[in-house]
Amino acid sequence: MALLPPNHFLAQPRPNVLMGPPAGVVDTTTLAAHDFDVDTRTGFMPPDPPLVRLPLQWEPWEQLLDDTQVHRLQLGNKNDITDAEKAQSESWRARVRQLPSLSTSDLRQSELLLRRAHHVLTWNMHFYIHSLPPDAEIRIPPPITVPLLEVCVQLQLPPVITYSDDVLYNWALKVPSAEPTPALDNLRCLTLFTGKRDEEEFYLASARIELRGVDALEIMRATMDELFVGDALAARRITRYLQSLVRVLDDLARLLLAVRDGCAPDVFYHEIRPWLNGADSGSRKWIFEGLDAHPELVLPTELSGPSAAQSSLIHALDTFLGVDHTPQQGPSSSSSPFAAQVEPFPARAPTTSEPTTDVPPKTPFLTRMRAYMPRHHRNFLRHLGTVPRPLRAAVARTGDAAFVDAYNAALEALRRIRDAHMRIVALYIVGPSHRGPASLPILQAGPVAEASGGQTETGAETTVPLRGTGGTDLVRF
Repeated sequence: MALLPPNHFLAQPRPNVLMGPPAGVVDTTTLAAHDFDVDTRTGFMPPDPPLVRLPLQWEPWEQLLDDTQVHRLQLGNKNDITDAEKAQSESWRARVRQLPSLSTSDLRQSELLLRRAHHVLTWNMHFYIHSLPPDAEIRIPPPITVPLLEVCVQLQLPPVITYSDDVLYNWALKVPSAEPTPALDNLRCLTLFTGKRDEEEFYLASARIELRGVDALEIMRATMDELFVGDALAARRITRYLQSLVRVLDDLARLLLAVRDGCAPDVFYHEIRPWLNGADSGSRKWIFEGLDAHPELVLPTELSGPSAAQSSLIHALDTFLGVDHTPQQGPSSSSSPFAAQVEPFPARAPTTSEPTTDVPPKTPFLTRMRAYMPRHHRNFLRHLGTVPRPLRAAVARTGDAAFVDAYNAALEALRRIRDAHMRIVALYIVGPSHRGPASLPILQAGPVAEASGGQTETGAETTVPLRGTGGTDLVRF
């Protein structure tokens, strides 16, 4: 595999995360603390198109996934599913159960192989689970369970489709290009559940946001360099950087709203979203078979599906600007990835040390979502959150009016992204949840009731808590 230069840290032999690096082999987990796998051209997206196929040793996995792309398995709870479609799904699932037990030891030599293995195995698992009849017990067979959990140990990821599986590592170029950064209109997806343009555009909307966010990451880097200097000239430069950041953030909001051009809300809600659901989005427990023979493997507990809350870019913007994610008490509390406390300066600075109750706080939603990110990106966010000279503190220290105005303008631009997300939530989840699968007029984005129950702006009542993409928690409006 000549996809990376031989001196790139991801191309180095990987140590077993449980055993440590063998003698004479570079510990790539240490190098990752310096590199973070964040590219100056593509940000959190890989600099080259992801691997599209595993070597022949793991061809049975790839062949199963190929069959899902050709035959387009149907959701098991589809209202008008035919007997032929049920038989086709069961025939495919039978082949999954009859798979040989494939070793993952050779996958550990390459991060790229492990990523592709996680992609293939989790997509096959979601096809298996969500094509089952709605009254069937969910038992994931050992030929999927064992290799997937072994791969997850190495990648430090949960055994479920994540944002990296359907966005970061699920793209290719439509037309070969020598440009260092892929053009936003030159992307296509590798794997889809439905084969529909709506699904592809849903994933690519996030991919385009990631690529446009590269400029935001560069602004963060330049700003932190100036914060280290900390003089009046640095404050003037940071002011200009923040003004540029506002333009980038407004572009991100525009790209987010552009998903409406290619993805119909009802198609997303009723045909795409159910495939992405994790175990915590339904009442049926996921049973991972084969663990009795592998006591070294741990039963997974994190099983949410993919979500925008797993985007490292969104976390990085919040951390850089000092957005407060301290859990708030009362009805205004939220676990949405876009519902943090965006407070302009000189409002109360972010804090996590003020106790409000004797009840131990739950793990904040965004903190939990970091477990679904590539571990190098988690390290990047951890580093960003511990810089000795944070931006908000510098704003407070200098008191320069232009600096404060630029900082607050950046916070307002971030708020506009959150507002755009609320419009998408209303359009793609709240509205279709009250209409059912029938063809009805599309709900226009606007004021809506609490997503956990109440009434919509049309007066329709709901008592069932709604879930975000992949079954993650949904915001209260």
